[in-house]
Amino acid sequence: MATLNSSFLSNHTLHFPSSITLSTSRHPRRRRRLTSISMSLPDKSSSDPITSLTRLLWGRALPPQPLISAVRSTWSTMWYLMMRQLAPPSPSGSYSRPSSLFPSVPSLYYTSPQNPNPTTSLHLYVGLPCPWAHRTLIVRALKNLEAYLPVSIAAPGSDGSWEFHSGSTKDSVLVAGPDFANGKKNLREVYKMRRGGYDGRSTVPMLWDVKNKEVVCNESYGIIEFLNSGFTTGSGPDLCPVELREEIEKWNQVIYPSVNNGVYRCGFAQSQEAYDIAVNELFSTLDKLESHLSSNRYLCGDTLTLSDICLFTTLIRFDLTYNVLFKCTKRKIVEYPNLFAYTRDIYQMPKVAETCNFDAIMDGYYRTLFPLNPGGIRPIMPSACQNEILSESHFRESLSSKSKELQLSTQ
Repeated sequence: MATLNSSFLSNHTLHFPSSITLSTSRHPRRRRRLTSISMSLPDKSSSDPITSLTRLLWGRALPPQPLISAVRSTWSTMWYLMMRQLAPPSPSGSYSRPSSLFPSVPSLYYTSPQNPNPTTSLHLYVGLPCPWAHRTLIVRALKNLEAYLPVSIAAPGSDGSWEFHSGSTKDSVLVAGPDFANGKKNLREVYKMRRGGYDGRSTVPMLWDVKNKEVVCNESYGIIEFLNSGFTTGSGPDLCPVELREEIEKWNQVIYPSVNNGVYRCGFAQSQEAYDIAVNELFSTLDKLESHLSSNRYLCGDTLTLSDICLFTTLIRFDLTYNVLFKCTKRKIVEYPNLFAYTRDIYQMPKVAETCNFDAIMDGYYRTLFPLNPGGIRPIMPSACQNEILSESHFRESLSSKSKELQLSTQ
């Protein structure tokens, strides 16, 4: 007769109603009340099939070591394969961001004396989780270009590609929706519409020429430079004044490799050495920025510039995603008094908060980057990232030169 696994028997008890009785041949008049038998089947109401199977095989003990080793080896191999496709590494295992194939906006799109009426059939493609795309949304808002530059917002698909959703019918609402320019299902289809086709990565942000069906630019900094100075329509502050361009470029050389790309170098590192280098460089740079911003309202003094926009889109995501998912765990931005106040200062500027969709950001990272979060579980939002906290007074007006002069004159 077949027997049940001994570990299964030792871990389950089958209970019968107390009213059931049995009689024996030796004592026909004696009744024994049966209360339990030390054997039972798994409780189907509380165990799924996988749990039932593992209990049958191993009881409540851990799986055997050979199985653990085999699964670990298989998972590690598959992880490296997926990461190499997601985040191409250097030989040392450090993340190397691929270059954009369309890095700058051609001069024919800029307004100039020789070209007073450049094409206006431009369309902007973005994704809300992406910090690079977020730059373009902020500059578009600050320059009041919403009426002149329509936008289509894609969302990450199950395979990580950018897809369009049915839903919002107005491009003025910053939520994922349809492709308003071409009616395509995903961004890959839009890229392939260009003359000559396209077989590269279909990334956001992307500036599209609707009339000529051509990719104009898919490098974020090239787009925000164009939005700042390439339109004659719209209004708003000059985010790259001529007198500050050298200083802006200096800050860009600090921020991009160590902070903007630095968090990705931490999260996408494929060796301990690569991670250690990236994380130390990241926090060393954050320390320097914290010190600089203790006496300067913005990176270039009193003037908000493109460099500030580039830094902001990383800082606003730091405690939400990078601190946990990308292992940037030494400190949170909320633990840097000046950096956190600086982040709140920019967040509170007119129309900037409306470009920050924290639910979309968290979904885009935690539920899309499968190799970094296989379970797809999204953690709770940090309290410091809630609108109520980000809207608290930042008191950074006192750092402006005019405020300092006024303080001196009243002493």
